[in-house]
Amino acid sequence: MVMSKFNCIGANWREVKGFGLHLLDSRWFMFFASLLIMSVNGSSYMFGLYSNDIKSSLGYDQTTLNLISFFKDLGGNLGVLAGLTYEVAPPWIVLLSGSIMNFFGFFMIWLSVSHRLGAKPHVWQMCLYMLIGANSQSFPNTGALVTCVKNFPESRGIVIGLLKGLIGLSGAIMTQIYHAVNGDNTKALILLLACLPTIVPIVFIPTIRIIKIARPENELKVFYSFLYILLVLAGFIMVTIIFQNKLRFTRSEYIGTASVVVVLSLFIPLAVVIKQELNIWEGNKLQALDAHYDQAIPALNVKKNFSTLFSLKNVSKKPERGDDYALLQEIFSIDMLIMFTATTCSIGGALAAIDNMGQIGKALGYPTHSIASFVSLISIWNFLGRIVAGFASEIFLAKYKFPRPLLLTLVILFSCIGYLLIAFAVHNSLYFASIIIGFCLGAQLSLLVTNISELFGLKHYSTLNNVGSVSGPIGSYIFNVRVAGRLYDREALKQGKGSLNCTGVRCYRVAFVTISAATFFACIVSIILVLRTKNFYQGDIYNKFKDEAEHIENNDVSLTRDRVVPMKDMEAKANTGRAAVIDVAAENEHTFNATIDRR
Repeated sequence: MVMSKFNCIGANWREVKGFGLHLLDSRWFMFFASLLIMSVNGSSYMFGLYSNDIKSSLGYDQTTLNLISFFKDLGGNLGVLAGLTYEVAPPWIVLLSGSIMNFFGFFMIWLSVSHRLGAKPHVWQMCLYMLIGANSQSFPNTGALVTCVKNFPESRGIVIGLLKGLIGLSGAIMTQIYHAVNGDNTKALILLLACLPTIVPIVFIPTIRIIKIARPENELKVFYSFLYILLVLAGFIMVTIIFQNKLRFTRSEYIGTASVVVVLSLFIPLAVVIKQELNIWEGNKLQALDAHYDQAIPALNVKKNFSTLFSLKNVSKKPERGDDYALLQEIFSIDMLIMFTATTCSIGGALAAIDNMGQIGKALGYPTHSIASFVSLISIWNFLGRIVAGFASEIFLAKYKFPRPLLLTLVILFSCIGYLLIAFAVHNSLYFASIIIGFCLGAQLSLLVTNISELFGLKHYSTLNNVGSVSGPIGSYIFNVRVAGRLYDREALKQGKGSLNCTGVRCYRVAFVTISAATFFACIVSIILVLRTKNFYQGDIYNKFKDEAEHIENNDVSLTRDRVVPMKDMEAKANTGRAAVIDVAAENEHTFNATIDRR
């Protein structure tokens, strides 16, 4: 399609190359690259697949395994280091740091589980490896997601929903790839997690950066195209899981399904980006890439960033909601305290359920392939929860002034049903519990980071967002290690079978009744935030971003890579390049006609 359009206007290789460079430098390709990075950034949601290998090969009891799981949650949600790095360094530094940490953490876990280190590692070493490996995910999460939110501020709910959604879906995507590459060898899965999330961010490092332009009219239309593709991908994986449970797939069949997943997650979204950027290229809406590269990237003012972020001035006198908060202003904000308390209980309970899903399925007598299905179901519905929360909250807010904190409250209440299904173990209830818990966790995470961006501003969003995410690991430690792990081991000792494994409904009943009660308490706390922010959401919370876009358009400038560039200069360079192409094409045509005449 692209080549045919170039041929019909008599373009040559120079223009094709120019469009290729323009594509790689474009804002939509940056978003596409972020989607791919997020699609392999959900290793923490696959813990249930390889947790039994850690437990059996290293001889741990459930409390020790849950302690390692807690450090996984701590690392995955403690993104303050990634946020601070983003404050003082460009996104490529953030992405590269995450790749290095990911490879080290999961590669050391693989060496330990496969007994290639010789001596058995200490528990603290396994906790450290897991902490580093899981914490690495916060770096691409910050580097790619925060950059996209700053590039699309008026569509932040949709952007966060799509990118956070793919983090949730990545567990199911990588499960299909793992089956195609390694079959059912779950130890080899750990090695795959060490390699794939390391390579993908490195490949796309040059494309992730700030690109600010006036909001195009068809921006939402393009986002909806991505949404439809991802929904088809999730639906395909869901159908595949059903067939994999009913039938025994061969290696070639696993390779076939993984190939379809790769096409849906890579090539079709790329086609959408190419079509969009081709329209921009032909419509002269953006400059060619040559006009970008002769501009120096301004140095970051590290001292200024840190001084404003950690400012002690006006800690008690906070800005208006929606304005830019400093770190200490956010931490001591009543709104943040309420949100933190609610999500500690609600997200912490969900993480405990997901981390124990493998052990829950084993205790209730589900076969191994069903346990793998629970992990994939959680991943798929986690994705759907983030997508629905992002798009639905944006639509409800725009049309009906429906506050996002109220939607968060309703989601927290709904998640109680999933915990009760685990507690009372109705027949096949674990399938429904996986769906509910996955959906609610995804929706809560999407709504949490969007609420933080709206209430506390975007200036220090990379750090403020990660401070709010600390609630997850705190809740995970309480409900996973102190509640679920201890109660499981206590019940295992009562059964007196001489092993560390517990079987039956009673293994997790008390734990998940407790989690249900704590989640209902979180719902009540969240209602307070709804009442406090009601008037804020009745106004136009995106007004200042509309004013900024109008300023860019009225003053005829474009902000590219954090640098203001006069539009007339950009267009002059772009037109010069196009004129040269047209001259070359005309000269080629003249030569061709002269040759024909001579013949």
